[in-house]
Amino acid sequence: MSLAVAIQMDPIAGIDIDGDSTFVLALEAQARGHALFHYLPSHLSLLHGRVYARARPLQVRREKGRHFTLGKEERLDLAGVDVVLMRQDPPFDLAYITATHLLEKIHPRTLVVNDPAAVRNAPEKLFVTQFGELMPPTLITADRQEIEAFRAEHRDIILKPLFGNGGAGVFRLKAEDENFNALLEFFSKLSREPLVVQRYLPAVRQGDKRIILIDGKAAGAVNRVPQPGEARSNMHVGGQAQKSPLTKRDLEICEAIGPTLKERGLVFVGIDVIGQYMTEINVTSPTGLQEIDRFDGVRLEADLWDAIERRYHDCFQAVDGIRYSRRAPPLAVIVRALIRIMVLSKVRA
Repeated sequence: MSLAVAIQMDPIAGIDIDGDSTFVLALEAQARGHALFHYLPSHLSLLHGRVYARARPLQVRREKGRHFTLGKEERLDLAGVDVVLMRQDPPFDLAYITATHLLEKIHPRTLVVNDPAAVRNAPEKLFVTQFGELMPPTLITADRQEIEAFRAEHRDIILKPLFGNGGAGVFRLKAEDENFNALLEFFSKLSREPLVVQRYLPAVRQGDKRIILIDGKAAGAVNRVPQPGEARSNMHVGGQAQKSPLTKRDLEICEAIGPTLKERGLVFVGIDVIGQYMTEINVTSPTGLQEIDRFDGVRLEADLWDAIERRYHDCFQAVDGIRYSRRAPPLAVIVRALIRIMVLSKVRA
């Protein structure tokens, strides 16, 4: 069955088609015959209880410099699409949080991946603390005295902003480092948000592993090795991607967190593992699909779409050719079916 799929993401013109996970998800959806729409998070609106997006039909191709074609812009009622992929990059700020509130109004009758309420309630560096037994010693606070005491105990530490992303603002402070006070002053002037303070893990020199989980199950991994003299392993700051098998410890971590992810509707998740410890759970816009595909000879985007389609069919069943939500009252079913017909007729026109 052809689905109408709206992708909420950043501008598609600037993506790296050899590394972007959203791009391969769009390619796979298109190959399955699904109709694609693209819109920016800033083009999302709520009016009279309905959620709209200024969207454009989208076609994608793996050709550098001409990897996409956008059709004529239209006002799209998101109640009429089947799936919304929430794929804009962090920061996890009030704009991001607002988008989750708006999309929550259409989910699950329109399947939003990942579940917007679950995304809102699972900031990467906070959600992971629900599994403290899997983490290195970690402190989250804005209290200077607490940070000083943690540093006195562990000596070699990592400081990072609670809602940062992509390795921005991540600092390693050794016991003898004289920048400690200056960094705390800098962070306090930059934001009122707490900081994350973690014991430094020497195993990061061997890599910071990104593990992809699909609907709660481990699907693959890629190791990211930092450059000499660099504490961060993020690929866009120079970390080198390497093939990485899933170890026994990796699978133990995934089995421990998987049921919670699945229950919350977090279909596409990336966790970060250094040595024996999990440091983050990424639910906003995980990456790593293409790197794992190349190293392992797999197609994780196909596995993801299998999971999305299963969830879609678990929520809905066909009655006389019209999609029917078991959660929806009869009038809503009729209205939704009419909107969906209009949406699909526009994209095929």
